[in-house]
Amino acid sequence: MSENKAILNEEKKHLADASRVKYFDIVIDRGQGAIITDADGHDYIDLLASASATNTGHSHPKVVEAITNQAQKLIQYTPAYFANTTTAKLAKRLTALAPGNFDKQVVFGNSGSDANDAIIKFARGYTGRPYVVSFTGAYHGSTYGSLSISSVSLNMSRKIGPLLPGVIKAPYPDQTQRLPNESDDDFSERLFKQFKLPFETYLPAEEVALVIIEPIQGDGGIVKAPQKYMSLVYEFTRENGIVFAVDEINQGLGRSGKMWSIDHFGIVPDIMSIGKSLASGLPLSAVIGRTEIMSSLASPANVYTTAGNPVTAAAAMATLDVIENENLVERSEKLGILSKNFFDNAAERYSFIGDVRLYGLNGGIDIVDSKNLPDIQATTKLIYRIFELGAIMISLRGNILRFQPPLVITETQLDQAFKILTQAFDELEAGELSLPETDNHIGW
Repeated sequence: MSENKAILNEEKKHLADASRVKYFDIVIDRGQGAIITDADGHDYIDLLASASATNTGHSHPKVVEAITNQAQKLIQYTPAYFANTTTAKLAKRLTALAPGNFDKQVVFGNSGSDANDAIIKFARGYTGRPYVVSFTGAYHGSTYGSLSISSVSLNMSRKIGPLLPGVIKAPYPDQTQRLPNESDDDFSERLFKQFKLPFETYLPAEEVALVIIEPIQGDGGIVKAPQKYMSLVYEFTRENGIVFAVDEINQGLGRSGKMWSIDHFGIVPDIMSIGKSLASGLPLSAVIGRTEIMSSLASPANVYTTAGNPVTAAAAMATLDVIENENLVERSEKLGILSKNFFDNAAERYSFIGDVRLYGLNGGIDIVDSKNLPDIQATTKLIYRIFELGAIMISLRGNILRFQPPLVITETQLDQAFKILTQAFDELEAGELSLPETDNHIGW
């Protein structure tokens, strides 16, 4: 029996099913850059970047050095009670890095989930209003608040209600749902009417605290909202005194070819959540917002024992250095163009590739059947074959290939990944792929 299998068989006795979305029988042992190695010593090109949590790659030397040096100096003294030199520097750096030419403050958390919980708290505290508007297809996290504003999987709400009250969900402007010959502007107008419908029938705008949106949805399929729609929603919040928030946890820190995904729109949010790659995957999140919003609550409204601890803060400082010094935002944009060319060409060649969406090193590629409907079985066959050939790629919403390699991936590695994908595409087209034998449901 392989080491992977032995570890998984033992772990299965002790790990609850709810804690992992099942994909492949792999146990990751180590990683370097864009390569991960399993417990059996097999290497894989990482096209997932730990769910966009390792934009700077695995075990980047500068990040490892910062973690090591800080751990030798001070691992933890709770920032809930006392400042420390490293986290204080990070707070100043993040407020300067966030969009907006106004005074800002930050709070720290342990995950993107609690960051979005914090946004709900601060928006309600600042406005004195109860209601929150989010969007279908959103993934904001798994704590009760962030889960309540999410809607990407029924298993996020099945058997655990009631969820947080006062949450209204509007349809996300998924451009793959445009009508035939419908322009972006017409589509935006149509979806904005749907957004406004609750406000015109049962939801008083003056009682709404928050509108929170992913400018580019991550787990919803790597889908970018149209410019006009974002502008219409933003202006609506300005007219009605509603806090406008963006979730940058999946799409921030260079992932989309911009530092923040909201930078694609020329809009400045009142408050934003970041996490995942902030500390190169260590448990650290942050909420950055207008000072008047962030000062609306008093402690201990958003206090955590380990949030912003010195080691994660040191990792974040080094991560931001790497993003800046290695020009990873520009690199994401450049390699994203190469990647888009590859997938666009593949879409012309293979009938089962539908819509292709790429923004930086960040893509969603729809796999469809002969009627242009989602083909979940074909998608599962593809990702499993890609895994067998030596790359890690998973699916979103059943039929969407998720393409999010570390931003440090080399062009040679990217080219090798494209060869692997091409072989899998060729084999699917030839009818040579079959579903894997597994007792697990694969994917979300």
